[in-house]
Amino acid sequence: MRRGIKTLGEICRQHEDWRHCLCMLDKIDLERLVGDRDPRNYRWVFVGCGTSFHLAQAAADTFRPLVNFSAHAVPASEVLLSPELELPAESAIFPVLISRSGRTSEILQVAELLRRRGIEFLAVTCDANELGQISTRTLQLPVTEESIVMTSSFTSMLMALQYIAARFAGREDFVEALRTLPAALTALLPVYSEKIEKFAETPIADAAFLAQGVLYPIARETALKVMESSSSYAQFFHTLEFRHGPMSIVSEGVLVGALLSEKGYAEEASVLCEMKQLGARTLAIANKISPEVERCSDLAIELGLAVPELAQLVIYLVWGQLLGVHLGLHKGLDPDYPRHLSRVVMFDW
Repeated sequence: MRRGIKTLGEICRQHEDWRHCLCMLDKIDLERLVGDRDPRNYRWVFVGCGTSFHLAQAAADTFRPLVNFSAHAVPASEVLLSPELELPAESAIFPVLISRSGRTSEILQVAELLRRRGIEFLAVTCDANELGQISTRTLQLPVTEESIVMTSSFTSMLMALQYIAARFAGREDFVEALRTLPAALTALLPVYSEKIEKFAETPIADAAFLAQGVLYPIARETALKVMESSSSYAQFFHTLEFRHGPMSIVSEGVLVGALLSEKGYAEEASVLCEMKQLGARTLAIANKISPEVERCSDLAIELGLAVPELAQLVIYLVWGQLLGVHLGLHKGLDPDYPRHLSRVVMFDW
């Protein structure tokens, strides 16, 4: 079997998973699942590990502006090691535990801790397993991944949590925006897939992915995909913070990728263009690409979506997923079987 075929297939088919998930979400009883945990009355705490923690951050960043309430994300390890900080007794909290497999050791330990304290939580997963047996509230999405790295499971679970946030906010327009994304990705993949493969032929010594605001967790996850799939060193920074020290890594062999927001486009674009002048290899991803950014980018990906920026997050991530796989393939690796990694992180706590 050709190297990376599973991971590439799952990345390029995820628009189909999105359609299936949206169809399922339209049919499930969200009122029964979470209707009594209105985020205006409960502090939602999104909990995950690794990729699922980045997903938790993106979900919290969606809930805050859509529902206009306080939400935050935390790694499962912090809940276990500092429960007095993350689970204050005086607060009405509603944890959301995220695990693709439903078997992640730290997530299961958090679930048991919550059960002992009598705190109900929502389990978000693609395979309920042990986690679904602990929780009376489980959202299991119809996504099956054979690969080790999370790709479609990330975007599908994030889309599902965004869907729930929009329902709480009464934002049918946002739900409709999510419905346009499968067709949008179907159109974009033929345009940029080969360009990313060609772009990845040039080896890199280091990579830094930059973003601000709601795109920052997506930059973090982009860096992780590049690390996991290609065993390359990748970092992530807030875009404007990159000038405050980290830009010292920039040289000819360094990739600087910028996920450009609409609100801060001019300021963020200036950073990317400056890094190009310093010798970096540059990648730009934006909903609209300006002529200036086109000139200073070795590859510019324009999404062209007619939806709010908050609804664009899952499509921003796809290109980093593809980049990681192709960088790995050009290094002679098999991204289906990354070094030292397993599909589920399990250990005795």
